[in-house]
Amino acid sequence: MAGAYTLPVVEGVTIGRTVSLDPRAWQRYGEETYFALDSYELPVTAQGLIRLDDGTSVHRFYTDEEIMFQAMSRSPDGRDAHDFTLFQPWSSTQAADSYQSQAFIGRMHRAWWQDGGMPAYRRFWFEGNDLDQPPLRLIEDVFEDHSGRPVRQVSQVCMLYSRPLPPDGAELLLALDIQGGTQGYSSQEIMIGVPLTPAQFNA
Repeated sequence: MAGAYTLPVVEGVTIGRTVSLDPRAWQRYGEETYFALDSYELPVTAQGLIRLDDGTSVHRFYTDEEIMFQAMSRSPDGRDAHDFTLFQPWSSTQAADSYQSQAFIGRMHRAWWQDGGMPAYRRFWFEGNDLDQPPLRLIEDVFEDHSGRPVRQVSQVCMLYSRPLPPDGAELLLALDIQGGTQGYSSQEIMIGVPLTPAQFNA
């Protein structure tokens, strides 16, 4: 597990602060979107950091309800943050066995994702390629205070999907198979999200 370090503050967002959202970011799509939040104030109680092989840092900020605010940056401290997104949980299933987990991961290789009467979402990564592609395998350090020491590491397999929302928007679907929970279980998670501009939030 990683050692202590200074937690990034990304666009003013870090543990102990509250992210204020402009609800027009999703309300403007009306009934076209599955994304809906009743609260526009998100108290951040946990913070995650993923380091990708190309040097990109993925910064994640969580509420107690597992709503996730995410940003990307080239610098570890997040000073050049971009690509802001907001996700809320849609479904969560604990795997009964390894076969269920592998079946879920197998679905992530496909170019399209569709679940339970929902519309089809096209794979966002590997855009323009409809051949099977491997999902990303990530390790996330999760922090719950400013000590700079992660309370746990979470291993996850994930793939991002998207569908257009008229007239010019998009709705995101993030599929995750998560290993390394507090009791060592595996769970399959679906999150629905929307992109944000810097003008649509503050902390």
